[in-house]
Amino acid sequence: MAVQTPFFGKRDNDTLQSRPSPSVSGVSVASAVSVGGATPLSPGIGKAAAASPAEASGSKLTVGPNIKLKGVEITDCDTLVVEGTVEATMDSRVIQIAEQGAFRGSAEIDIAEIRGAFDGTLTVRQKLVIFGTGKVSGKIRYGKLVIEEGGQLTGEVGVGAAAQASSSASPAQPAAAVAG
Repeated sequence: MAVQTPFFGKRDNDTLQSRPSPSVSGVSVASAVSVGGATPLSPGIGKAAAASPAEASGSKLTVGPNIKLKGVEITDCDTLVVEGTVEATMDSRVIQIAEQGAFRGSAEIDIAEIRGAFDGTLTVRQKLVIFGTGKVSGKIRYGKLVIEEGGQLTGEVGVGAAAQASSSASPAQPAAAVAG
């Protein structure tokens, strides 16, 4: 129910009604961090990202399209959404790279959803998902791996997030290259 008041003139406080803050998937829009004017849930990220466990709570950083973030260390960020370009080091819960997004550097993540490009050192403690448009290259360690048809994975690839710490005690995992 909207109350129309004149643009210029007196405001009658008794007729104004307060509305609750808008929310997106249970996350208050005011609590989501956005860089570059991107919306917290961008259509480029897709349905799987919208159902991510990080959507329920926590801090979120979105690097919007045409934004370049270079030479930083990202800390205390539960979810990083990359729609532009990021060159950084990070330790986080979730990274989501959109189709037009690119991440270069090193990342230690619980869950990674890659639709764009990742190049560098990637340690995924739980689940690495590479979608059909995703390209991941470098030194990759993962707990579980899902590659959609068309997704690409190249470089030194090994199962087990702890594999890099114990690689001197056990034989190295064979390198794998997957292209679709």
